[in-house]
Amino acid sequence: MGENMVTVNDRILQEVNEIRNRYHDARSCLLPTIYILQREVGWLSPGALQMVGELLNIPKATVKGVSTFYAMFNHQPMGRHLIQLCTNVACMIMGGEGLSDILKERYGLEPNRTSPDGRFSLVIMECIGACDKAPAMLVDTDLHGNLTGEGMIGILEGYT
Repeated sequence: MGENMVTVNDRILQEVNEIRNRYHDARSCLLPTIYILQREVGWLSPGALQMVGELLNIPKATVKGVSTFYAMFNHQPMGRHLIQLCTNVACMIMGGEGLSDILKERYGLEPNRTSPDGRFSLVIMECIGACDKAPAMLVDTDLHGNLTGEGMIGILEGYT
């Protein structure tokens, strides 16, 4: 699919219409609609941002401004699975300092890049709100805590 081509299917339209019925104000619908498009397309291409603007009758610049403010939105193609590795103080103190090195060695992953096989993308996060489970990571929307290098590899092997 080209960067500027985004197809909106009936299911997406139905979800967006449900959101519009719930919130009534187009700006209130912006975050959930951006999320839906990213979930369906995999990332927020210029075409996806344009589509959100058209669906909600909001300027593309506003859509882009909101989408770039939040770290949860991706503006480049991503791997099949997104790893968000926490690097906050709690995670580092609890042994997380070497986890990114293990990801590089095992999967060829660099921060803000995708593995050569397209399986994983890695984003380094300042905090994922799981200090009680430090060190921690999110894989897609799954939280994994109390990580060790070996444990992290075992978890990632379950994502194909």
